[in-house]
Amino acid sequence: MKLCKIDLPWISSEVWLVQSGVKLSDHFLCTPLLASDSVNLLDSRSVMGDLGWIAYPKNGWEEIGEVDENYAPIHTYQVCRVTEQSQNNWLLTSWISNKGASRIFIELKFTLRDCNSLPGGLGTCKETFNMHYFESDDEDGRNMKENHYIKIDTIAADESFTELDLGDRVMKLNTEVRDIGPLTKKGFYLAFQDVGACIALVSVRVYYKKCSVVVRNLAIFPDTLTGADSSQLLEVLGSCVNHSVTDEPPRMHCSVEGEWLVPIGKCMCKAGYEEKNNTCQACHLGFFKDSPQNQMCTKCPPHSYTHEEASTSCICEEHYFRRESDPPTMACTRPPSAPRSAISNVNETSVFLEWIPPADTGGRKDVSYYIACKQCNSHLGLCGACGSRVRYLPQQSGLKNTSVMMADLLAHTNYTFEIEAVNGVSDQSPAARQFVSVNVTTNQAAPSPITNVKKGKVAKNSISLSWQEPDRPNGIILEYEIKYFEKNQESSYTIIKSKETKIAADGLKPASAYVFQIRARTAAGYGGFSRRFEFETSPVSVAASSDQSQTPVIAVSVTVGVILLAVFIGFLLSGRCFLQEAIRKTAHPCLPEKRCGYSKAKQDPEEEKMHFHNGHIKLPGVRTYIDPHTYEDPNQAVHEFAREIESSCISIERVIGAGEFGEVCSGRLKVPGKHELPVAIKTLKVGYSEKQRHDFLGEASIMGQFDHSNIIHLEGVVTKSKPVMIITEYMENGSLDTFLKKNDGQFTVIQLVGMLRGIASGMKYLSGMGYVHRDLAARNILINSNLVCKVSDFGLSRILEDDPEAAYTTRGGKIPIRWTAPEAIAFRKFTSASDVWSYGIVMWEVVSYGERPYWEMSNQDVIKAVEEGYRLPNPMDCSAALYQLMLDCWQKDRNSRPKFDEIVCILDKLIRNPSILKRLVNASSRVSNLLGEHNPLGNGVYRSVAEWLEAIKMGRYTEIFMENGYSSMDTVAQVSLEDLRRLGVTLVGHQKKIMNSLQEMKVQLPNGMVPL
Repeated sequence: MKLCKIDLPWISSEVWLVQSGVKLSDHFLCTPLLASDSVNLLDSRSVMGDLGWIAYPKNGWEEIGEVDENYAPIHTYQVCRVTEQSQNNWLLTSWISNKGASRIFIELKFTLRDCNSLPGGLGTCKETFNMHYFESDDEDGRNMKENHYIKIDTIAADESFTELDLGDRVMKLNTEVRDIGPLTKKGFYLAFQDVGACIALVSVRVYYKKCSVVVRNLAIFPDTLTGADSSQLLEVLGSCVNHSVTDEPPRMHCSVEGEWLVPIGKCMCKAGYEEKNNTCQACHLGFFKDSPQNQMCTKCPPHSYTHEEASTSCICEEHYFRRESDPPTMACTRPPSAPRSAISNVNETSVFLEWIPPADTGGRKDVSYYIACKQCNSHLGLCGACGSRVRYLPQQSGLKNTSVMMADLLAHTNYTFEIEAVNGVSDQSPAARQFVSVNVTTNQAAPSPITNVKKGKVAKNSISLSWQEPDRPNGIILEYEIKYFEKNQESSYTIIKSKETKIAADGLKPASAYVFQIRARTAAGYGGFSRRFEFETSPVSVAASSDQSQTPVIAVSVTVGVILLAVFIGFLLSGRCFLQEAIRKTAHPCLPEKRCGYSKAKQDPEEEKMHFHNGHIKLPGVRTYIDPHTYEDPNQAVHEFAREIESSCISIERVIGAGEFGEVCSGRLKVPGKHELPVAIKTLKVGYSEKQRHDFLGEASIMGQFDHSNIIHLEGVVTKSKPVMIITEYMENGSLDTFLKKNDGQFTVIQLVGMLRGIASGMKYLSGMGYVHRDLAARNILINSNLVCKVSDFGLSRILEDDPEAAYTTRGGKIPIRWTAPEAIAFRKFTSASDVWSYGIVMWEVVSYGERPYWEMSNQDVIKAVEEGYRLPNPMDCSAALYQLMLDCWQKDRNSRPKFDEIVCILDKLIRNPSILKRLVNASSRVSNLLGEHNPLGNGVYRSVAEWLEAIKMGRYTEIFMENGYSSMDTVAQVSLEDLRRLGVTLVGHQKKIMNSLQEMKVQLPNGMVPL
């Protein structure tokens, strides 16, 4: 910092006399240059002439003229009448215009002498002075009345000097800044009041602050005066620089300190321009930019060019084309060359064609093939279209494979087949289309099957038939062969031959059904048999028929009698039937409902309530959960439900985590007479309170009551020695959410459904015991090496009462918002139905491989969104059946949600019929709401490749994509599976996630395009 050169001689007084010539320049530092965010209204050091200030009384403040380091005159004012009583010396400035500013800052630089250093210790000496101001619109309105001035502050020195300092030529300069406002008039006067101090006022600077003009995010923000309020932020609208646009005007806020804060929105260079040095510059020749969303101009793709600067697209070279749906970053292409090496294989009236793809695909990947069929007359040399009777397998146009079969051709006929390769731009250049021709002659062929057989005269022993010749005889029909047999007696049949298209089969049994099949023969052999036609002979006689007809009448009479008897017995035993059906449904909930002796809709409500509880029948001997909190002595509950284990039987091997009460370890359990087991060990930390001990062992009291393959198994507790421990079975893969994140995309959908089925089975067991978990989440599910999932963590769980509609009301405490049903959040009412809601969230976690529900939304936003009806969107690659089950679990009305036994049944059906799981939720109809797909633009549009990869949790590959030239979403849209492997994306799950994301973006946007 630069030193100022200012001489300040002190005037003498009756008490002391200071020799003039004391240099301040060796000790006083200059202030830095005026910052760009403040504007001077007055700087006493810069005024060359008279300041025009007035001292009152005149023998008070005295102006002392000095020079600075450039020998320019400066003004200082001094007063030191400390030996006189009741000093009241005023120094009034001239009128100062505020130039529209409503808050003004005053910077004072001064020195002040310590009163204790004065000879004789004058009791009238002061070490402060006052500063006042007076507002006025009149430049000549200076007022000498003290009561018209408003006091700003009493100014005190941070450092004062002594006579010793004078001897050492040390002056201690003080700087103080004060502000006034809000000002309402055009200008003001300042006044400095001395009441008995020894002061030198070196300089006075008056200024206001502003936010200087700035260009931010391609928007210009003008000079802006700060607000009058010290905490006020002024919102300022910016205007876009030349050649830039915005959907919403950008804004910034000007603080009282003259700083630009909180920028909102931005401008973007319009198409044809790119951002450089806060301006928009035109794209050079050979470069283009088609959208404001793109940041930089892009070089024209191959076989295209621009003819002027600021181009928004590139023009294709001659004989090259671009399809309307092609992105502008894609190279211009041309139609493919003809297919190569076409060969044919004739099989009677069918022809199989096979060929090699064209040598030049035109630069496109969407090559397909079209087959033109022509039937030729060898004598006349003319060819015409084959017509619609020819069948193409798999199809005539849009072929992706390099082979096709033509069936139902005519025998002994010449055909010409033209195989044309086409791509997306073939229709833009018809003259460039090329094909390869294949000439074939079909062989003699057997006739086609007969399709139309009619029944003629029917007698008790004969049936007459007639038919039409085959659609494709493929030659002269020599004869027909008729095969028939009695229904269900196919091993014994009869064959008749006929040259006519009719026969009469006789020697048949009366009132019997017969099956007939017919085929034709030419010189090439027999054709195929027709389908089976079934006809029945007449009965023996009318009398016989009458006798036989009595049999069903008797049967009907007997049936009616049995039904009436059954209704009567059912009425008497209806209660028993209802109980039996309830028992059957409890044991086999997936079986279809059987009707009892009366309609369920007409049951007495009291009777149904008596038999059922939460959808489960209450039978003698059924085990129910007992809340350990109801025990007066918590130790009694622990010893009743949990086995005590000697600490010597346990060996701790390593720490695998930390719980609420202490460490979680893995180890071994060796109980005498039993095999050694791997176990998980929860320990209670040292220094626990009795309440912590009871809460810790309370989970063991709950867990010890459960015995199910999908509930974590309690081995026992250690309470008679320290540390206190809970011993459970060991789950090798830890918590489900962490396990899924580590193995993203590595499981089949059947494996995922198997995990969900295990969780649902465990919850069905808990629900059947009248037990509510309250904290069902993937983090509280443990998974072993066989991928068996088990429900754990029963710290928040509570019992249900016997009333089916009863719910546990919490006594405060935290609720896992993202997993909790809305009624449980709003009213703190927990039921098995609220556990079903949580299970739906767990399903979403499993299918999305451990993604955080609702992502980074705050809990309050989650509560509001769910209450307004929004639900989590289906995860990527999610089966429609699984997502529908999730939505069913998230029904707002808890009575509409499925029960856990129903969920188990649904998952069992899916496992038995895995083809159902292949039907995915349509990407174009994916749920779109305020939860979105957590990308900033919504609708599957991303601003950059990095933003897209981060959104799908594949950010690790950003650098690889950029290094290999995939710097925009248009180039990424062309990526194939082979490209991913070449880039080093080797994990199948990651390949699948990236390719599915690209496919979804193409489906969601017009013409399959992916904007930048």
